[in-house]
Amino acid sequence: MARIDDMLEFGRQQGGSDIHFTPGQPPLVRTDGELRRSGLPVLGPMEPADLVQEILTAGQRQQFDERGNADFSYAIPGRGRYRINACRHQQGTSAFCRIIPGEVPELSMLGLPPLVGHLVRLRTGLVLVTGATGTGKSTTLAALIREINLTRSCNIITLEDPIEFVHRSQRSLVVQREVGTHVHSFKDGLRAALREDPDVILVGEMRDADTVSLALEAAETGHLVLGTLHTRGAAQTIDRIVDAHPSDNQSQVRHSLADNLRAVVSQELLRAADGRGRRAAVEILMVTFAIQQLIRDGRTFQIPGAIATGRRVGMQLMDQAMLALVRAGEIDPDEAYLRAEDKWGFAPFVTRSELLRLTQGERTG
Repeated sequence: MARIDDMLEFGRQQGGSDIHFTPGQPPLVRTDGELRRSGLPVLGPMEPADLVQEILTAGQRQQFDERGNADFSYAIPGRGRYRINACRHQQGTSAFCRIIPGEVPELSMLGLPPLVGHLVRLRTGLVLVTGATGTGKSTTLAALIREINLTRSCNIITLEDPIEFVHRSQRSLVVQREVGTHVHSFKDGLRAALREDPDVILVGEMRDADTVSLALEAAETGHLVLGTLHTRGAAQTIDRIVDAHPSDNQSQVRHSLADNLRAVVSQELLRAADGRGRRAAVEILMVTFAIQQLIRDGRTFQIPGAIATGRRVGMQLMDQAMLALVRAGEIDPDEAYLRAEDKWGFAPFVTRSELLRLTQGERTG
């Protein structure tokens, strides 16, 4: 057993989402969004490097030696899985470890709007789950794949970097491929997937224009494609995709998006009102005929307004989602106020008056 195993298990038992190993510090555990000292002994100058070297495969060690960092998954039999980034820096080597839940979560456990669950009924098109790092995008995608796996008979191919949740084939066949281990890149994996008789393709991250173009091609040719982007909000997501392409190709990309994009689900995690855990706030864009026209015409600046008035079909802005959670007593109103685009509706719920003065000063300064 590797020495790091017990420390990782400690982080899991503490209810952490991540555990960090850095020279000169004790292991740090992130719980409820906050990074806290674990109470374990301080790590020596070379100790994190030694812990990492014990668990790297030969290929991962070569990548780490060549690039100075490595992303990989690590499984402790019978105890759990972890996504690990190891990197060299000025003080030595650190490892940042994401704790993966032991079971693939059910959609109903994630506190997402019911409309998100209805997306598994789609047979074709592109569905994007977006948000900053650590907002639960991978968890949402895993829950969607779980639901399809349990309810439909189809071929599901996932491309992940690295593999986090492990799916056992149920009604569907689930084939999971890891970038860097089973396939060179997301682009290569997508190109290969199109020849592997897929019904559903999951793309762990759309990092470049070529990957986006192949994902749109897969959606256009009759597949359901699920993917992620590190963007905040539906309009920003569409702009990011279009802007990633050369200017002379952007009109074509907008038309392809209008025809094939089905939904954008943007997530944020906010501290629960009682301080115990975090809750998901979700912005939802459903691509209606009106939204298609806005995308084709390049009028993405009008999309937030269309979302705000699209409650009838299940759409909601992030501010609308957060305000509903504040009114229900689900999330910390102060954090919601700080994150909101339009803070006016949140002001009556703020408990720390200095926050109001601070943001008012920013607006007038």
